Amino acid sequence: MNRFIIVTILVFCAGISLFAQANKEITGVVKANDKNKVTELVGANVYWANTQAGTVTDYNGQFAIDQPKGSVLLVVSYIGYKPDTIKVRNQQHFEVILQSDQLDEVLVAGKKAGSHMSRLDPMTKVNITGAELCKAACCNLSESFETNASVDVSYSDAATGAKQIQLLGLSGNYVQMMTENIPNFRGLATLYGLNYIPGAWMESIQISKGTATVINGYEALTGQINVEYKKPVNSEKFFLNMYANNTGRWESNVNGSIHLNDKWTTAILAHYSEDQKSTDDNDDGFRDEPLLKQLNFMNRWDFNNKNGFTSQIGIKVLDENRLGGQMGFNGSKPSDQLHGNSNDTLYGINIDTRRYEGFYKAGYLFDDEYTSVALVANYSFHEQNSFYGRKQYDAEQRSFYANLIFQSIIGDENSKYSTGLSFQSDEFDEVLLMDFQSPDEVQILKREEIVPGAFFQYTYNIPDRLTIIAGGRVDFHNDFGTLFTPRLHAKYNITPNTILRASAGKGYRTPNVLAENSYLLASSRQIIIADNLDQEEAWNYGANITQYINIAGRELTLNAEYYRTDFKNQLIVDADQSTDAVYFYNLNGDSYANNFQIEGKYELFRGLDVVAAWRLNDVKATYNGDLMTRPLISRTKGLFNLSYSTPLKKWQFDFTTQFNGEGRVPSTASNPPEYQRPDSFDAYQIVNSQITKYFRKWNVYVGVENLGDFKQNDPIIAGDDPFGDNFDSSLIWGPVMGRRIYMGIRFSIDRE
Repeated sequence: MNRFIIVTILVFCAGISLFAQANKEITGVVKANDKNKVTELVGANVYWANTQAGTVTDYNGQFAIDQPKGSVLLVVSYIGYKPDTIKVRNQQHFEVILQSDQLDEVLVAGKKAGSHMSRLDPMTKVNITGAELCKAACCNLSESFETNASVDVSYSDAATGAKQIQLLGLSGNYVQMMTENIPNFRGLATLYGLNYIPGAWMESIQISKGTATVINGYEALTGQINVEYKKPVNSEKFFLNMYANNTGRWESNVNGSIHLNDKWTTAILAHYSEDQKSTDDNDDGFRDEPLLKQLNFMNRWDFNNKNGFTSQIGIKVLDENRLGGQMGFNGSKPSDQLHGNSNDTLYGINIDTRRYEGFYKAGYLFDDEYTSVALVANYSFHEQNSFYGRKQYDAEQRSFYANLIFQSIIGDENSKYSTGLSFQSDEFDEVLLMDFQSPDEVQILKREEIVPGAFFQYTYNIPDRLTIIAGGRVDFHNDFGTLFTPRLHAKYNITPNTILRASAGKGYRTPNVLAENSYLLASSRQIIIADNLDQEEAWNYGANITQYINIAGRELTLNAEYYRTDFKNQLIVDADQSTDAVYFYNLNGDSYANNFQIEGKYELFRGLDVVAAWRLNDVKATYNGDLMTRPLISRTKGLFNLSYSTPLKKWQFDFTTQFNGEGRVPSTASNPPEYQRPDSFDAYQIVNSQITKYFRKWNVYVGVENLGDFKQNDPIIAGDDPFGDNFDSSLIWGPVMGRRIYMGIRFSIDRE
């Protein structure tokens, strides 16, 4: 039925294309010249004189517009700059530089957009820029979504510091994590990978909702999150960031880039952080966050021969140690817990991680500027040695990814296609001891996943009106056979200021039970895994409508969207059957997630941006025969953000409130009364704020996270008896840490 719907839509769109007028498309970029400094202009107006046909420039200052018959005068305008009129004859691409219309002694300063959605992209994609990342401490990727209404980040448990994201009401397992369009942080890196990307390394983040295109694989059941690192060609010559907070965490980031000649550039990104102060704000005897040491290093080289060929090569090395558990435990091996008599025994957690990555990219752009070929390859080795009380878990993962992509046009630039071959392999070696004192009771898990594949994707565009992306891929899995993945995206401009987007598609995912859920070992629950687990399979479809309204010379942006994910097969993590165990088995029944969100953005007055959003999560799955709401997820979410920048951007003030609705908690009724918890949690809110003072080459920032000092009461069950039968740190729905005050400094020598 779903395939029939997609085929019907494609046929309908093909019919539309037969009647579309093949007007010539004019493209270009609009820039501004202020004090001899040229920068791209976001939101500049581009329109044909004496017509209603127009558009605005995107985040990169670029535009594309159809040329109506008889129109030759193209007008470009922006508030504060002299408009320019271009006579268009045979040329199809223009670079327009607008001059300031202010007097020389008056300095005009603009505020760069923090996050935005491109008007040209057919996918529902939110771009988070470096300006948005500076609104909060943003020590790493996990802290980059505090001002974003679409992505939630929360702790997986109250003992290990593991974090997970949620998108469209589902956990991060169903979101394809990417670094520069390379699938990354899978398997063993799922729980802690958000901490592996320092904030100072990121150039931008792209959040795509719904199924992604088929180019990057068959995963991305609910969306993609792609991180773009800073590039040697345009990043700072030198950048330094120092950060510290009142709980004892501090970090240092040093980045530098060198232009060796007109073809070779290189960059070094280095990070070191420590959190060596034990805190126990909730008085349960356990560290609220594990003690942490992380060393992170990246070196990349870029080559451009200025004749169509480019390449990149880089390495990344990470070493991290997490030490958690009861206050006072400082051991490095499980036996360190068994000193003295049993009354003195302390429960400890130690997670020691080493990760090595290498990547290579190469691309060639042919002379017609529409045809290109690219190769992307990445290899990673991840090793984790860990223990959780008496449980010991050691694992290794070796992953290789390669993607060969060819792109060209059919006839003209409004009809494009991409095709290619891909290869993904993952090798897991896992060893689990449920009690290191009984080494004979060991589980050894070995698994190898080899998946070659091929894809084809077609893009049809009627400029300023309709864009269709239709694609499919076939993958050959060594365990699960042939996988077919169809996906469709469409964007329709109802008016120049009203844009409708829709998508539908299928996705698959291979669950890695222990690697992705090792935080559950920090409990007394048994781990019970069903035999012969199948791949997860789901359909995702939804729509987004965006309305732009001009009010008092400023643009109000309104978004409304709905997405649904239907699972045909899913790995169920069942903590409801018993308080003594967690069961892993394939879905037998219904499982779905409905997600509805509305959002508005407006510059209330010059310098003050306001963002307000509200979201409804309706997420249910069949647990042991009963259709129930997924636990530990707020049914409703809200966000309100104020960001004010003074004239000339000498000061910036940011204030964010996150509203979290009520939700369900797995039953603990079979526990002794003192270890029982309510079957639901109430609504709560988190408030964050930050003040930044800007100087010529550096800035200082001071902020507060969780200003209201809200904490989940008694997050750890039986913390007074961690080696007993009722100990559980996994029923987490709210923050474990209380109020945190931080400060930092950023210093940069920018590249001209």
